[in-house]
Amino acid sequence: MRVLAIGEMLWDVFPEQELLGGAALNFCANLERLGDTARLITAVGNDARGHRAVEQMSALGMNSQFVQTTVDAPTGAAVVSHETSGEPLFAVLRPAAYDRITVDDALLAGIAEYDPHWIYFGTLFHTVERNEAFTRAVLQAAPSARVFYDMNLRPNQWDFPLVQRLCSLASILKLNEHEVRILAIQRGINPDDPLESFTQCVSEEFDVPTICITLGANGCFVYDRGLSVHVPGHTIRAEDTVGAGDAFSAAFLHGYDRGFPILETAQLANAVGAVVASRSGATPPWTVNELHAMSASLVTPRGCS
Repeated sequence: MRVLAIGEMLWDVFPEQELLGGAALNFCANLERLGDTARLITAVGNDARGHRAVEQMSALGMNSQFVQTTVDAPTGAAVVSHETSGEPLFAVLRPAAYDRITVDDALLAGIAEYDPHWIYFGTLFHTVERNEAFTRAVLQAAPSARVFYDMNLRPNQWDFPLVQRLCSLASILKLNEHEVRILAIQRGINPDDPLESFTQCVSEEFDVPTICITLGANGCFVYDRGLSVHVPGHTIRAEDTVGAGDAFSAAFLHGYDRGFPILETAQLANAVGAVVASRSGATPPWTVNELHAMSASLVTPRGCS
């Protein structure tokens, strides 16, 4: 499977250290670990953080073909704190280099040659108006690709009309419990209705066949073409939940594209998300053996080592 992700590569700034992250980068790193091919369209600044980011991508085994360098903005950063519940909060610094991505004939030709099966994106990147047009140009250059939209709403970094437009492009929509409540209220849906009712309504409104909702320690809920399933999570000692949702998305798409049954796809996604949450950093190393240790019924990720 070939995937092209569009969006942010940035440094997660913790009190004691800086770690490379950004939803799009985290997603690609985990796909590569699963044995898929992932490319990231993003930009870094011509600064120390930018140089370190490209070096770190290489260390993660990632291809930087579509990473641009700009002098118009610094490499992205997000200051990370945590709610009392343990959920991470991100103060995203804008403008950032990834807001300055440019499109030209060479880029579009490279995308067409790469011929991705899937295009991945979130919301944050698209809050700059020109970036939404950029994504539509990428989609035109890869007309056979399907879209995975990972909502990833950050405070003060989204608006509902934008979310509606991005939902309408998706074949898979992924969101979390908090985002379910936001979307339900915006659409006049009772946020306390069962998830079956919510996902069916959203699927019909935006013509999205598959919707997955992460439920933290309670696993996930998946709606797929009229059928729905709740898949329990894993009991772990959470070290750092930053990047766990992105790892879930990568593993879900890995299984989904290969035609794994939805139950097994969700089991795989839960396991990868849990492993990442059990250690520090958004892209920590993990192995297939660790996934099997979490779930004896887990389908082996093909091509993964």
